[in-house]
Amino acid sequence: MLTETSASLKSVRLTPKASLSPRHKMTVVLVSEFFAPDMGYLENLFPKYLARAGVETHVIATDLPLAYREKGGRNTYQDFVRPWPAGTVTVVDGYTVHILGHERLLGHMRITGLGKKLASLRPDVVQTMTPVGWIANQTAWHKLRVGYKLFSGCHHHSSVFSLASQRIKASASKKFHCLVTRTIPGRLASFTTEKCHCISSDCADVATRFFGVPQKQIVISPLGVDTELFFPATRSEELADRVSTRRGLGFADGDIVCVYSGRFTGDKNPALLARAVAALRTKGEPYRGLFVGSGPQADAIQKSDGSVIHEFTPVRELGALYRAADIGVWPTQESLSMLDAAACGLPIVVNHTMNALERIEGNGLTYALNDLDDLVRVLRSLLSNDKRRKLGSVGASKMANNFSWESVTKSRIADYEAALPGNGSLRHAAQHGADR
Repeated sequence: MLTETSASLKSVRLTPKASLSPRHKMTVVLVSEFFAPDMGYLENLFPKYLARAGVETHVIATDLPLAYREKGGRNTYQDFVRPWPAGTVTVVDGYTVHILGHERLLGHMRITGLGKKLASLRPDVVQTMTPVGWIANQTAWHKLRVGYKLFSGCHHHSSVFSLASQRIKASASKKFHCLVTRTIPGRLASFTTEKCHCISSDCADVATRFFGVPQKQIVISPLGVDTELFFPATRSEELADRVSTRRGLGFADGDIVCVYSGRFTGDKNPALLARAVAALRTKGEPYRGLFVGSGPQADAIQKSDGSVIHEFTPVRELGALYRAADIGVWPTQESLSMLDAAACGLPIVVNHTMNALERIEGNGLTYALNDLDDLVRVLRSLLSNDKRRKLGSVGASKMANNFSWESVTKSRIADYEAALPGNGSLRHAAQHGADR
């Protein structure tokens, strides 16, 4: 079985591409609400490939913990990743991370000292991950003094933004609150913004309808996959690692392992997958569940027949767990992890309301949202190794060719350079020359 799978996937391993270096030297600063070491988010991996392309790259973030907005006393990630303290300046994968403090203003967190830090770095380009909120408005304001080109982004899928996902008509009060707190401030910030990089079409819809971003600024720029970390098992040592990892987790060679990674929370609802696996096992089917992460649903998952929990793991080690599985399943909300799993050659199962269909076209299946019986049906349709192999091969090839951070970075660099005036890089070079 492993030999057959590897033969079909050998062609999808990403080979080094031509240099992505920009035409002129530039400095790019990414501003993020938080920086979480060992994670595979945009602010961790995109800067790695920018730096590799020859761009002087910095990440500015606060000392806030990951998922600090979670309600309740316990943060899902608190035992896995702890934020670096304010004042930290360190080099990671060729780029420099600057951790600043934060303060609460008008009920939301604001970066302290951002203007001073941007003035000291004197970037050509500043990229944010959101077109609204304090970060968007702070970077828009400081642009007037520092003079960089500003780009925003939107990662808000309709499935996680209530006004976009509600099936009943939103109340007038909710619409007015959105207008005052998001649409108007977002439109003001957009006056200083070049482009808004939206990771999918539904994110673009949220940006234009609710965040005040003009349609002309929208660019669809998907999240990337680090194909150095996420790739199919094709070589003998990788196939051997798959076997040993499965055995270490208690899986037999003939088990069909369904993997989920992320938070074990109600909005993600991985417990539904555990219930589906248990239901299949009652019918004598060889399905198992592998759940990587933690959260409130952990107890329910642990008690489900056939399911195994693995603690959160650093991004550099996560690929081995995907390669040890057979199907990737994210029952409700979209996740970057589904791209990583697809890059490892897994067919992907998601719910029918997901809008970012480019992630699963030709390499995945959908089930009716939160419908246990339908999820069981779809998983059982993947009983055939041949069907899983064909879907997984398409996904691995698609991720390597269209969703790699190399290809995303090349596109972003082109956007940045197009926004710089003819003497934009010469201005930066002159500034640095005057400092010598």
